[in-house]
Amino acid sequence: MVMIPQPAVSDAARLPRGGVAVALVCGLVMVIVGASVVLAGLVVVAWLGTLWLMRPEPAVEVRQAEEPALSRRAMIDLIEPFGVPVLMLDGQRIAAANAAARGELGGHIVGQDARVALRHPEAITLLDSREGSVTVRGLTSPRSIWQVRRVAVDDRFSLIELIDRSAEADISRAHTDFVANASHELRTPLASIIGYIETLADPDARIDVPTRARFHATVLREARRLQYLVEDLMSLSRIEAEKHDVPRDPVDLGLLVASIGGELVVTLGDGRIKVTAEPAVVPGDRQQLDQVIRNLVDNSIKYSDAARPVELRLTRGEREAVLTVTDHGEGIHPDHIPHLTRRFYRTDPGRSRAAGGTGLGLAIVKHIVERHRGRLDITSRLGQGTTVSIRLALLATPEPTGG
Repeated sequence: MVMIPQPAVSDAARLPRGGVAVALVCGLVMVIVGASVVLAGLVVVAWLGTLWLMRPEPAVEVRQAEEPALSRRAMIDLIEPFGVPVLMLDGQRIAAANAAARGELGGHIVGQDARVALRHPEAITLLDSREGSVTVRGLTSPRSIWQVRRVAVDDRFSLIELIDRSAEADISRAHTDFVANASHELRTPLASIIGYIETLADPDARIDVPTRARFHATVLREARRLQYLVEDLMSLSRIEAEKHDVPRDPVDLGLLVASIGGELVVTLGDGRIKVTAEPAVVPGDRQQLDQVIRNLVDNSIKYSDAARPVELRLTRGEREAVLTVTDHGEGIHPDHIPHLTRRFYRTDPGRSRAAGGTGLGLAIVKHIVERHRGRLDITSRLGQGTTVSIRLALLATPEPTGG
């Protein structure tokens, strides 16, 4: 608070004008009625002296200094449009928080002590210094990671900026997991191939013809598994590189489904797959949509009951085509379903490898569907089977022009 006095005023200006006038009139009346001038003058002076002694004290106005209030309002207006959370501190108290900060931490933090609002040892350590930066884990959720930076504006005010690093950490973790999983998947068949080849190449090894043939078959199987894995990794890499390039070519999905279904009927037999396809043209990449259908059917055949056919169906709605592949196998536990499209994720690793799976099939399907701006859904019931559904927008037909 600042004491701001009124401007200086003369003593005469502070005497009440009515009282001065009455004193002068009395003095004049005394002279008129015959009193001496000296006596009348003394009476007037005495009267004025009394008025001067009774004068009011000059008013002193006490008000808030203007400059800090204006500065605070200006800073609040300045931080509000920021896309990242920003807090303005008055000492250690949160004087303002922009919309992003209120969304992450709650509007109740305004007015709180910053140490209470942030509640983390790393953040409290930062608040004990005028400037600096720390990384705080679990600020808004258990897995969140925030970089918190404090910048001093002046001796009183400072700004706290919060930058969300959670997505970067997730990407880094996913990259690390992918490299570790890919290395493991590549190393396993390589180790098997090298082991069998070294045994076959050992001149002292006494290997009979049936054993040698079995070793050769194992080497060939592991080499093909390695080939499939490398092909899937390269395919996934290409799809990810093109994910922002939305395909526009017209593809008759109904014709494609019927063609693939006909091939599979010849290859697997009439009782292993049942195909139903309605005409539906969608904008897409024909090669990638072919890959989606084959991957889904291949997965279903691996895990379906051999006595019941896998159902491949394409139906056309008003605005979208719906592709479904249904098997009648053991089904998938609900806990696994959210993770099925992760790279190398397997509900039964041993069975998947024995069936020749690379663990990348559904990850490839997911990325292709995302590139086509479609939707992928997986539903399953234990003991009944699994259905994978893909919804793709139909190709828009141009409006007819009037003749």
